[in-house]
Amino acid sequence: MLRAFAAMPARPVTYSRGLHLCLPLAFVAVWLFIDAERPYVIALFAVPVGLIPAMRLAEGMQARLFLLPHDRDRATIAAAPSASWSDRWRTVLWLEARLALSAVMLAVSVPMILLCADLVAAAGGGTLDALVRIEQPHWWYVVLVPLPVIVVLATLVGLGELVTALAGLLLGPSAAERTKALEQRTEQLLEHNRLARELHDSIGHALTAAVLQAAAARTAGDPQFTARALTAIEETGRAALDDLDRVLRVLRDSEAPGGPRPTLADAPRLFESARSAGARIEDRTTGPVDRVPGPISREGYRILQEALTNVLRHAGPSPTLVRVAVGAERLELDVTNALPELPSPSGGGGGLRGIRERAELLGGYAFTGPADGVWQVRVELPLGEPR
Repeated sequence: MLRAFAAMPARPVTYSRGLHLCLPLAFVAVWLFIDAERPYVIALFAVPVGLIPAMRLAEGMQARLFLLPHDRDRATIAAAPSASWSDRWRTVLWLEARLALSAVMLAVSVPMILLCADLVAAAGGGTLDALVRIEQPHWWYVVLVPLPVIVVLATLVGLGELVTALAGLLLGPSAAERTKALEQRTEQLLEHNRLARELHDSIGHALTAAVLQAAAARTAGDPQFTARALTAIEETGRAALDDLDRVLRVLRDSEAPGGPRPTLADAPRLFESARSAGARIEDRTTGPVDRVPGPISREGYRILQEALTNVLRHAGPSPTLVRVAVGAERLELDVTNALPELPSPSGGGGGLRGIRERAELLGGYAFTGPADGVWQVRVELPLGEPR
């Protein structure tokens, strides 16, 4: 730590902080020119100035520029107007502390500079009497010249570190602002988690369907079947590319619109894609699907997509019953197919876990696993406001 402190005089930031400490002295000098008998008024004047919301923005930007010019993490000093009375009073304290530290810097540096001038004059054989009177000038006084310089540099480094720490304390984000930033970060992580699930479901389904369709076309030996399979692969690939482009656009720019996402109204297209990949699907839809709230309808589509992807991967051409029932208070999704030869455990698999997570986030219930000799994915979602 002592070595780092000793290296501070060689760093440019030390002198930018010193300039920051000296800036208030310009206002003090103007006031002393106006009224030299009452210098304390400048400290009283800082109170109404600090209560102006824009003053916090100006001080924050100035502190970032001079105190942390090359620091990548400047979040310790906020650059925003005062949002509360707590911010305003902290700005007042900052202005008062800045004036006090500037006065300390002035009180130390000016006498040391004068003393340095006296020592230089004495070393040359004369007297200057700027601060002290040296009765017997001699050349060896030049050896003492570095001492006041060291005192000034040590004061500059110490006050620079102190003013930077105070800036983080008084100009930094308040507890409410830190809580808000943490909430925003949490929401961002949740959104990225949701996008990752969507990407997993969409790309996983598209690749599974494309692989099965290509394999069926290769073994069928029927030009018409091959043409239909290629058309289905093209449509599935285009849908997956649209999903991928939408997700990447949101990840690149969180403010960019996400674009339309498929809902339960698009489920027939999903069923046709699975059928073209070789699945034998019977779908039964009851109730007004178009009246399902948007978030629930979109998540319901993804649940069906992941369930049908599992059917294609593990059940192949076995008969599959898909039931979508929209009631007055809840949405029921049920996908049933024959048990695969090597069934996945009900607690494993990222896709099945994603189905359960989606249902829980919407305040619903999900069951995935064997039941009555078949493999079942059953999800119930309330049609109220999602949690």
